[in-house]
Amino acid sequence: MENRFLKVLVVDDTVVYRKVVSDILKEIPGIEVVGIANNGRIALAKIDRLKPNLLILDIEMPEMNGLEVLSHIKKEGLDIGAIMLSTLTKQGGEITMKSLELGAFDFITKPQEGNLRENRDRLKNIFIPMLKAFKRRVEIRNILKGKRTPETGSNDIRGFRESADVVQRINTHGKRKKSKSKIVAIGISTGGPNALSKMLPELPGDLNVPILVVQHMPPIFTKSLAMNLNLKCKLEVREAGDGEPIQANTIFIAPGGKQMKVAVGLGDSDMIIRITDDPPENSCKPSVDYLFRSIAKHYTGRNTGVIMTGMGADGAESIKLMKENGSTIIAQNEATCVVYGMPKEPINAGIADVISPLNKISEEICRTVR
Repeated sequence: MENRFLKVLVVDDTVVYRKVVSDILKEIPGIEVVGIANNGRIALAKIDRLKPNLLILDIEMPEMNGLEVLSHIKKEGLDIGAIMLSTLTKQGGEITMKSLELGAFDFITKPQEGNLRENRDRLKNIFIPMLKAFKRRVEIRNILKGKRTPETGSNDIRGFRESADVVQRINTHGKRKKSKSKIVAIGISTGGPNALSKMLPELPGDLNVPILVVQHMPPIFTKSLAMNLNLKCKLEVREAGDGEPIQANTIFIAPGGKQMKVAVGLGDSDMIIRITDDPPENSCKPSVDYLFRSIAKHYTGRNTGVIMTGMGADGAESIKLMKENGSTIIAQNEATCVVYGMPKEPINAGIADVISPLNKISEEICRTVR
């Protein structure tokens, strides 16, 4: 990115959103709005001349929609990122899943209520960390391609690239032998849908333990995510419901806009899922911390906690509790994260037992349950 500026092209068929988004971006240091377009066809015509690094791309537009733009970018091999603007509807959720599969970095839902000022502030608060994360992801990709050295100042690009695909096992429990895990809990955020669609299908259909997943997403979208993953996985995948028995060989996705935890059912040994409307934690609902605390309490020494790509630090506190209670902790490594935020905390704190690239996490999960 020339002069460390991120060049952005705003693409939306609504004049209000084009102006609001453009005005917000112009206020953020390090961002240069190089142009606007009211549909995908016009955007593609401007890309060659304006050379943006990133598109803020509406999904539903006349003439050429956001999915068609992403398909063209992928087909032509263009080095351009995209953040999608989506509507909070069933159709919007399904299309958003497709856009993430086509390579979109992340998505933002258009505000459905509130006044213009409130909506503007909300969008700005979302854009600032998201754009920072995108810039960092570009830097990591350039390091892996050999275009720049790591921030540590090391000139060993080859070493960085080689370590990106290596599993690091850290003997944080000394010689104490752990019990096999009876449940797996996964916390994930930005970059999650794509990461899950690569990792979860690699798990065998006879894993024989349940998996509970908190993916930071709004309502409706998590149902689309579960349906999408269910078509790809050997294990059954579904959005979790309140009171459901926790069954082996099933992946339960926490519903967007709700909290999910495990609890004791009617029988002392029967565990169930509870879906609640408890407040957000770390500004997240569902929250990783909310789920992980309950896992640490009810599956002491018999669980695996997996923390993967995502912004922020949701899960950082509860994963300490999990570790104290004998959990095995797997963290995704920096090179394969879309955003190295959530895994960074347990790795830097020395809590992670395993630091793994995305393509080997499924294998590491299997190691803990067999």
